[in-house]
Amino acid sequence: MSTTAFRPTPRVIAAPAGPPPRVHPLRHAAPALLAFLGVRSLGLVVLALWAHRRHHGLWPILATKWDADWYLGIADHGYAQVLGTARSSNNLAFFPLYPYLTKAVAAVTPGSRASAGLAVAVVASVIAAWGIFAVGDRLYGRRVGVLVTVLWAALPVGPVQWMGYTESLFTAFAAWALFAALTDRPLTAASLACLAGLTRPTGVAVAAAVCAWALWELRGRPRDPRLRAAVLLAPLGWCGYVGWVGLRLGRWDGYFAVQRLWRNDLDGGRETLRRFRELLAHDPTPQLFLLVVTGTLIVSVVLFGLSVADRQPLPLLVLTGVLLVIVLASGGVYFPRARFLMPGFPLLLPVAAHLARASRRHLVLALTAAVGGSAYLGAYMSVVWHSAP
Repeated sequence: MSTTAFRPTPRVIAAPAGPPPRVHPLRHAAPALLAFLGVRSLGLVVLALWAHRRHHGLWPILATKWDADWYLGIADHGYAQVLGTARSSNNLAFFPLYPYLTKAVAAVTPGSRASAGLAVAVVASVIAAWGIFAVGDRLYGRRVGVLVTVLWAALPVGPVQWMGYTESLFTAFAAWALFAALTDRPLTAASLACLAGLTRPTGVAVAAAVCAWALWELRGRPRDPRLRAAVLLAPLGWCGYVGWVGLRLGRWDGYFAVQRLWRNDLDGGRETLRRFRELLAHDPTPQLFLLVVTGTLIVSVVLFGLSVADRQPLPLLVLTGVLLVIVLASGGVYFPRARFLMPGFPLLLPVAAHLARASRRHLVLALTAAVGGSAYLGAYMSVVWHSAP
């Protein structure tokens, strides 16, 4: 059966799918990319002003703090060789593609590894924005493609897209893997899923999305060798790194033992529900950033329901569904969970489709609120919030 069986229903399509004939893809995506750069540039200006007023350096915030420091440590010194017993101290929890890509870029460019890592993240964010536009444009038309790109740029944790983190690189792989599946390119989709699996622990969600799509397509094309190869290739990145950690530590569950040291094992959602009750019912003065994280999780569940109702294509639903399960069922730290959902951009498609049908006035008001709120909350997250975003 073709992927078109999972195409959105006609009532949500705002324009003819796909670019006009003979228009270069980059030119076709230019409005979305310019809008993305504009939103993130505004956020960067607000962050710079706020950081200056509080006597913080902008460069350390973007390139060397929190997870960025861990990735730079891996690029400089490699991985730990033993498990150890100290909590939250083993760098084997961090997947290898981004730090080693940073190391490779730094070897052939001037400047420090921190600047190379930041450059990789910024370039990857633009590639991710292009992929997000391509998926939205393919399914709903150009207008929705532009809007979903703007909404992704305007996430409350949007500044992470231009920090020395892995979210932008991972989202780039995820977006283009989904686009490859939607355009029936199994080996491309699987290769990108493999790279996503070497980038973040949640790379398993991209592998699951590509595998589910390929297995579904095999029902109608059981002899297609590309689909069979895609099922085998897509999970290799994630499985390869997890297996390598096990061999390095001399135990089959080595990676999961590292995650337990970071308190990131799954508990079925008990910790998530406990934090919900604490923040929404018992804490008289909850911190703003934790409320933003809580709101993001709740809204994401609602948007997933809308995505199912809109009959999004199978790989999109699998990606966002698996991401939500991983994030909500985690017993680990609570405050980064909004960031962990950043690659789940298909959740924004129902909102973008609705905005595409709204009046110009309502559209301007909604986007102004989203972009302004993102600039404020992003700067707050980076300067006032006391821990990692």
